[in-house]
Amino acid sequence: MGVTGTRESVGAQAEDLVRRTRATTDLPVCVGLGVSNAAQAAEVAGFADGVIVGSAFVKRMLDAPDDAAGIEAVRALAGDLAGGVRGRA
Repeated sequence: MGVTGTRESVGAQAEDLVRRTRATTDLPVCVGLGVSNAAQAAEVAGFADGVIVGSAFVKRMLDAPDDAAGIEAVRALAGDLAGGVRGRA
């Protein structure tokens, strides 16, 4: 489905892939395909058991002027993503 990392949209193929994967296993299915904001987290949470985020957190740290600001940016993003997953996007 492409290279992971932050992107503008999740992509329509992800939901189909989750559906096909669930047809073969009872294990939870998590998706991490460039999720970088609350709306994308909410979208993925609508069809997957979990939302994986990596690059968006790394980007916040790299873009910050210092470690403290980076940690605060990561904390804020985590709150936004959690709100999206919980339906508060």
